[in-house]
Amino acid sequence: MSWTYATLLGLLAVLLALSLSTEADTAAVPNSTGRAKDPQGPLKKIFMKEADASNFFRRRSRRASKSQDEINAEQRQILAADERKREFHEEKRNKFESYAEEEHDEQNEKTRESTEQWREFHYDGMHPPHEYNRQSI
Repeated sequence: MSWTYATLLGLLAVLLALSLSTEADTAAVPNSTGRAKDPQGPLKKIFMKEADASNFFRRRSRRASKSQDEINAEQRQILAADERKREFHEEKRNKFESYAEEEHDEQNEKTRESTEQWREFHYDGMHPPHEYNRQSI
């Protein structure tokens, strides 16, 4: 049972230390409502008055139709996103095509070299080499 008393006493000491410290007062939200009612500078652009906000939500309910400007802005965003996707996939496809072409060329080169080595190794000197089977360089 003594550990519960020690824990309770420790928590009580921490609570007392926090309530007496000066940082606890600075962390509290100030009670001045003058600044909250009339924001200045860039905050004025972000926040709107309560009446304007309620009118905004009343005007734009779930079933309300959108204005033409909003529809146009959404369409521009959708078209821009589609264009970015198209460019991304086109770039990806071009990279893969160039990679596949390089791999194909490299494989053809390896095949040609191995065929040349096989012909040189098996040539007995008696018969003419098969020129018509060789790839022209």
